[in-house]
Amino acid sequence: MQVKKNPELEVGRNSSLYFAFGLNIMLFFSWYGLNYKTFEKDDIILDIVQVEEVLEEDIPITNMETPPPPPPPPAAAPEIINVVENVDDVEETVIESTETNQSEEIVVEVRIEDVAVEEVEEDIEVPFAVVESVPIFPGCIGKNNDEYKKCFEEKVLKHVVDNFKYPDNALELGIHGKVFVVFVIDANGNVSNIRTRGPHKILEKEAARIVSSLPQMTPGKQRGKPVKVPFSLPINFKYLEN
Repeated sequence: MQVKKNPELEVGRNSSLYFAFGLNIMLFFSWYGLNYKTFEKDDIILDIVQVEEVLEEDIPITNMETPPPPPPPPAAAPEIINVVENVDDVEETVIESTETNQSEEIVVEVRIEDVAVEEVEEDIEVPFAVVESVPIFPGCIGKNNDEYKKCFEEKVLKHVVDNFKYPDNALELGIHGKVFVVFVIDANGNVSNIRTRGPHKILEKEAARIVSSLPQMTPGKQRGKPVKVPFSLPINFKYLEN
């Protein structure tokens, strides 16, 4: 036969509730104990402030005697002016007017012998296509101007091919394109005034280097006199992908 327990007399019926309640109380006291602060009590000195009555003293008014100003300096003696009578007669200079009127004629004499005429050399540029005698590249041989033109162009292109070098930094950046170069062969046969226009400064610099290394030539002539001859040249920078 199983013994039945009375639920009202069971001791552990509300044990979890009591445990939670007791735990909260202990936590509260622990928190209060940790946050409890004490302060040292300093000794307080009580003293009486005594204020003495300030006596105002009467300051007597005194009159200060200032010394008199110094006397002014004595006046300077007046300057004696001696009047001298004019003995010598002074001739007056008569200044004649230099203005002219409309009725007077102005005559200017100029001698031709006195005028110096200087010869000025003209700095003339004649295009390569119309110059009477084109610049002669070293090693060119021809019978007429057309043969010298053809030889000049061939020699310049060969010089570009022989001295061409693709810049390494342009290859790394993938820069390519056509650079237009314009230069002048001056009256002494030297290459000067190089101008470039291209897709990037790196390619323009390389094209200018190639053209500046051209050799000295026989200058072009117009009417028998050396003249400047401009020439344009395109240089195509193109790399082949593997």
